[in-house]
Amino acid sequence: MPAETDEPVIRARNAALAYGTRNVWQDVELDVSRSEFLAVLGPNGSGKTSFMKALLGRVPLSSGQLTVIGRPPGKSGRRLGYIPQQSTLVGQAAMRARDLVRMGIDGHRFGLGLPGHGTGRLVDEILAAVGATDYADVPLDMLSGGEQQRVRVGQALAGDPQLLLCDEPLLSLDLRHQRAVTELVDARRRSHGTAVVFVTHEINPVLGMADRVLYLARGRHRIGTPDDVLTSESLSDLYGTRVDVLRVRDRVVVVGAPDESAGSHHHEPEPPGVRRPARGKQGARA
Repeated sequence: MPAETDEPVIRARNAALAYGTRNVWQDVELDVSRSEFLAVLGPNGSGKTSFMKALLGRVPLSSGQLTVIGRPPGKSGRRLGYIPQQSTLVGQAAMRARDLVRMGIDGHRFGLGLPGHGTGRLVDEILAAVGATDYADVPLDMLSGGEQQRVRVGQALAGDPQLLLCDEPLLSLDLRHQRAVTELVDARRRSHGTAVVFVTHEINPVLGMADRVLYLARGRHRIGTPDDVLTSESLSDLYGTRVDVLRVRDRVVVVGAPDESAGSHHHEPEPPGVRRPARGKQGARA
């Protein structure tokens, strides 16, 4: 387990990102602490994916400052774990589940490293921890979406990270597998004090886990607890139009939030729980 420290694992000061003349988000002031679970929400094109890319060091800020585990983005090495979106397994289809996990221990982006003493045992322990022992030697392209995501969680945890970045890891998963993946992530956070940044289009699978929410919309943002941010008043002010937030059986449903991707090339998933009313009608069924 990493040594405890009061230093935030993510620190943003007046952070802004723009593509040409389009401000994606700006004036972000954020400290993410050890063991904190931050959910990142917002409509299509609001900048959720860009926020993740900024943390990974794949896109530079337009202005402001950002550090990740005390270093510039992209310089955190194995102290940072990353779970990507469900995607095609380009170059990995024939790889076994255990091979992908081993890449998180001694490999790198361009290939597998040489096996070291005890590596095989550690791989087995990780596969067992994420419930993937039964298909450890099965090629990835023969696994279901939920099984693949379990293995990706294992790969991300293999380096014993202090920060876990989860980029829409629940896409294309059914409710059972969504629950399994979120519980794996949350169990790691609680047992090791790992901070989690979880980008998602659907807040409900992580609602009981999230300490705070970063909600992005129209170049603006709100940061706070789910109870503070996910309200009709807060989101109506953020969007500049009437938005209703309903609580139904411990689930959150957002009604009427505009889709920012219309007419743009920035495609990201829908806001959490959105149900759009039919033209000429108000409200929606949960």
